[in-house]
Amino acid sequence: MATPFLKWAGGKARLVPVVAEALSGRPIERYVEPFLGGGAMFFGLRARGLRAPALLADANAELIATFAAVREDVDAVVGVLRPLAEAYLGCDREGRRELYYRIRAWEPGDAAGRAARFIFLNRTCYNGLYRVNREGRFNVPHGRYVRPRICDEANLRACAAELAGVELRCADFAEVCAAAGPGDFVYLDPPYHPSSATANFTAYTERAFGWADQVRLAEAVRALAARGAWFALSNSAHPAIAALYEGLHRRTVQMPRAINSRASGRAPVPEFLFARV
Repeated sequence: MATPFLKWAGGKARLVPVVAEALSGRPIERYVEPFLGGGAMFFGLRARGLRAPALLADANAELIATFAAVREDVDAVVGVLRPLAEAYLGCDREGRRELYYRIRAWEPGDAAGRAARFIFLNRTCYNGLYRVNREGRFNVPHGRYVRPRICDEANLRACAAELAGVELRCADFAEVCAAAGPGDFVYLDPPYHPSSATANFTAYTERAFGWADQVRLAEAVRALAARGAWFALSNSAHPAIAALYEGLHRRTVQMPRAINSRASGRAPVPEFLFARV
């Protein structure tokens, strides 16, 4: 069974049973995900039997390229990633730190190398966070995991098998949503509207996801409903988000937060789930 090969802030593995139950018995023509991230919802629903054709997309070009490299030639990705993992795990703390920043500055010229770098950094950076600066360069500092699972070969191959035949697209969510219609199910997990002044983690590309994008997203979701597509959308339980999606079916779910630097800040928090299923 394939599980996400990337760690991703706000991953939705724990929400999979809720969405799977809502979809039970519905004839889904195609699964569409405009904000792929680590792919927890996709892999989770596949494990629960969803076999419809899929379109997976994200505005993060490096992320989509990594998924494509795993799908197209997982052996080549493993061939680059395995020695990186062995070297890292064989170092002391200072050696690991030096290797991390050397790999962060590395610019591979081939798809397998770029994917291996992406996975390595994701598995060894601080809290698995993905963040870039205004030039689009990854700038997350080194993490402090004792035994990070950098190269899980069996799972990478299982993920490659699940991705076979799946369409991958680097695109804005509006373009992806516009391609969905009756019979499609669209799951949307956008960068959340910040619930507080210190909870703004939206810099997954060089252009942060702001309020204007939240408004565009709400318009795209209402258009999905008008075209008869099924959908579910997650976002922060914020009054502004409630107002933005007023009139759509809404439920509040408790989701864990693992991105806070203090354990006391990782308690479950309420999130909204808007849906037409």
